[in-house]
Amino acid sequence: MQVFIAIAMILGDGLYNFVKVLGRTLIGLYNEFFKKKTEASSNDPDSSSSDSYDDRCRTDMFLRDQIPAWFAITGYVVIAIISIIVVPIIFHQLKWYYIVVIYVIAPVLAFCNAYGCGLTDWSLASTYGKLAIFTIGTWAGASHGGVIAGLAACGVMMNIVSTASDLMQDFKTGYMTMASPRSMFVSQVFGTIMGCIISPCVFWLFYKAFGNLGVAGSPYPAPYALVYRNMAILGVDGLSALPQYCLIFCYVFFGVAIVINLIRDLVGKKWARFIPVPMAMAVPFYIGSYFAIDMCVGSLILFIWRKLDKVGADTFGSAVASGLICGDGIWTLPSSFLALAGVKPPICMKFLSRAENTKVDGYLES
Repeated sequence: MQVFIAIAMILGDGLYNFVKVLGRTLIGLYNEFFKKKTEASSNDPDSSSSDSYDDRCRTDMFLRDQIPAWFAITGYVVIAIISIIVVPIIFHQLKWYYIVVIYVIAPVLAFCNAYGCGLTDWSLASTYGKLAIFTIGTWAGASHGGVIAGLAACGVMMNIVSTASDLMQDFKTGYMTMASPRSMFVSQVFGTIMGCIISPCVFWLFYKAFGNLGVAGSPYPAPYALVYRNMAILGVDGLSALPQYCLIFCYVFFGVAIVINLIRDLVGKKWARFIPVPMAMAVPFYIGSYFAIDMCVGSLILFIWRKLDKVGADTFGSAVASGLICGDGIWTLPSSFLALAGVKPPICMKFLSRAENTKVDGYLES
């Protein structure tokens, strides 16, 4: 039940932000294509003169070294052909015509995600992936491996859509630093090639070091795998696969997520920071409380820091957070090697509920 409650909140939060970002995207496109034409036809022919010298240099550099459109279209078609041939070999449940449909629809969704991410700094790639899960999973059906087909389609869609927003952010960084768009694109290509080699190696390391990878209660429970799998099952089997009263809870929490987001937008930034984000609320439902405790402790430290030194907290808060995240991630590598060597930690600390703690005390006393 708790997994489906989390799914309902994630879908509610994702749908609200999807509509919100899509609305801002359409408004931005309207202003871009219509209002600028109106302004250009007005009696102010030299409106670009209001830009600073640095902005004009950045714009000139960015537009002078563009990537040819024919190259982008050709590359997309080639990658689509490779995916149509290779992906069904890996996942035979995902037929070639499913991938054709994905690659036909994906450019529109990728453009919306890239443009919306530029406006709001919020990538909704996972939301587009959920759409692929339900669409392809329902199309394939349970008798033809709809669960695997939906999950594989989600991976294909998310890679296309997220790559568009990531590349847009790289171009944005290149624009701000006056770097060549072509150099940013080449860097992205090399990074992708490196990821194709490094990611399987890292996964193999985790899989060998932690045999229970992805199992609930393990050091790496992979909660999103459970959530997305249940989404695929829901899309294939329909409502009959749900537990009793599960649909009612899903409706309630789906609506709660939308209402919370609506309240956050209505009250303004001053009070919105005191209202929790539904996506963050949903995470402890299936990942456990330790993640929420970490986030709560970090937020408390940042809150106290801002009270004592607001300028310093605003300046170095992101750097401190990045250092903590980086340190936690880097420690995973030596932890994996220690696990491969069979080394066990000398001490273990756990947080248990009162009932579980009573059982442990009773067992130790016996």
